[in-house]
Amino acid sequence: MPDATDATEPAGYADALAELESILVELDDDTLDVDRLADRVARAAALIAFCRARIEGARMEVERIVTDLEDGADPA
Repeated sequence: MPDATDATEPAGYADALAELESILVELDDDTLDVDRLADRVARAAALIAFCRARIEGARMEVERIVTDLEDGADPA
């Protein structure tokens, strides 16, 4: 499991979400080592930022496609 120092970007939104869910399970477990707590929270924050960026990118792309359709342009 990567930690906060692992700068590996997820392959995509689904991978980031799966890792976030895994971190949530760890955080819910009362046995999580306090020394790892900050690393896991930092990694979760990085993954959340990644997901937000992907969502924003998708939103902008959808808006562009809708605008193109309304203007009669080819959406491709």
